[in-house]
Amino acid sequence: MMNEKQSTERYAVVTGANKGIGFETVRQLAVLGVTVLLTARNEKRGTEAVASLHGLGLSKVLYHQLDVQDPQSIQALADFIQTRFGKLDMLVNNVGASGVVVDEDGLRALNIDPASWLSGKATNLVQDVMITTYDKAIECLNTNYYGVKNVTRALLPLLQCSTSGGRIVNSTGGQRCYRLTLCQKPCSIPTLEFLQRNCVHPGHVDTDLNWHTGTMTLQEGAQGSVMLALLPQGGPSGCYFDRTQVAEF
Repeated sequence: MMNEKQSTERYAVVTGANKGIGFETVRQLAVLGVTVLLTARNEKRGTEAVASLHGLGLSKVLYHQLDVQDPQSIQALADFIQTRFGKLDMLVNNVGASGVVVDEDGLRALNIDPASWLSGKATNLVQDVMITTYDKAIECLNTNYYGVKNVTRALLPLLQCSTSGGRIVNSTGGQRCYRLTLCQKPCSIPTLEFLQRNCVHPGHVDTDLNWHTGTMTLQEGAQGSVMLALLPQGGPSGCYFDRTQVAEF
């Protein structure tokens, strides 16, 4: 049984959160009083990220190692949450892999304007500086689809214990096709009907994942995930959001 403090405290997990949009998502949630588990595959980078947030006075941020491709790592996270919190209120699936090898100098030399990235016209322009290898494709699929799927499944029992309505937010970033596939299929499973199952595209944000071609700030990029994670019960569910607005797939 949860004690009174546990029932009123809000707990969140953000994956791939030692930098970029994930880190900023953790920061914004913590500023709003949420206890956040910042997860990262690399322990040194994860603990350093938490230390920097503690330096800002955000003491309710904790680190836990998570490799979404490792079942034992996923289970260790679930066990920790069960023992420490007894429930989970928000899961923000932010982790992602690009799936390509990029000649970053060559990419910068192309000087592609943001409008071309957003419209998809850049696809033809970058063929000579981006290579899709078998290993990178497997890494992309195992991270962006199976990794997210397995983390979500492992944490579902804890989300079901939420007293405020469990929420799953899938930040699509550059991996829209994989993440939306994940979002759509579980939405029809009856046991998930109570969840706020939202997919959100953060916008064209300046991050490592897009080789810093984006024009938006990390603060802007995290706004959609934070807003959806904090939705009250009865809010939109199973929708695709372009940042903070419901949009068409």
